[in-house]
Amino acid sequence: MSEERRGFFFGLAAYAMWGFFPIYFKLLQPATPLEILAHRVLWSAVFVSLLLSALRNWRFLARLARSPRLLGGSLLAALLIGVNWFTYITGVNSSRVVETALGYFITPLVVVVFGVTVQGERLRRWQWVAVGLGATAVAVLTLDYGHLPYIALTLAASFGSYSLVKKRLGLPPAESLFVESTALTVPALLYLGWLTTGDRATFGHVSAGHTVLMILSGVATAVPLMLFAASANRVPLVALGMLQYIAPILQLALGVLLFHEPMPAARLAGFGLVWAALVMFTVDGIRAARRAKRAGAVTAAALTSTGQGTS
Repeated sequence: MSEERRGFFFGLAAYAMWGFFPIYFKLLQPATPLEILAHRVLWSAVFVSLLLSALRNWRFLARLARSPRLLGGSLLAALLIGVNWFTYITGVNSSRVVETALGYFITPLVVVVFGVTVQGERLRRWQWVAVGLGATAVAVLTLDYGHLPYIALTLAASFGSYSLVKKRLGLPPAESLFVESTALTVPALLYLGWLTTGDRATFGHVSAGHTVLMILSGVATAVPLMLFAASANRVPLVALGMLQYIAPILQLALGVLLFHEPMPAARLAGFGLVWAALVMFTVDGIRAARRAKRAGAVTAAALTSTGQGTS
């Protein structure tokens, strides 16, 4: 199996697991989103530490220590994923699963905007149309909700930024997750200590099943993130962008069909605009990739021909 195909299956597994996360986090109630986040961070660090110890792979720490760029990028990734986790848990456990799905639907459009504003990239015509449709969708949904869909926008901005940082760093999945979770462990432990001393913690006080699920949140967090990192290091961004639609489709289905969240006509219209934008964005990306591939083949053929003519 080729590396690209392996990366495709890694990405498919990661996004499918993320798609069913709302069910898992609903089971962690009555813990608050911040308590759940703290346990996710703590048990993720424990799980990845055990994994790296079993693999005897700690050499990357020396590499990080010698590279301010890698260390700073990893700390930035930790901050971004912490914001993303907290926002997502808050959305799910406040019965806004549909809005969390919206956040991941618009993430590709946010990444395009980052490309223009941060990296100075130039958009093609249909990319501009897709971004315009996305902005219109946010306006329609703002009217429907009565406020900006801030959970969706925060999820899109944080995960879009996280994806860009991870792509640039190119670190192995387990190692990068260890650094990210470890960076968040100290504040997580301080917060859990404050909860415990004030008898505010739910951990260990609800049921044995609840306690086990809280501990396993580290495994549930680490596995798809490592799969995602492994996929991001192997597949083109266009393919990765197409795969990420799997999670919000599953989340939207859960929100409407399982959790019975409302989907009025105006909200459905807003989602329709987002989907139209994503279709344009995806088709344009595929066409651009094909044109680039054909151009590369023509250039290679020309160089080969020139080389044969001069030999």
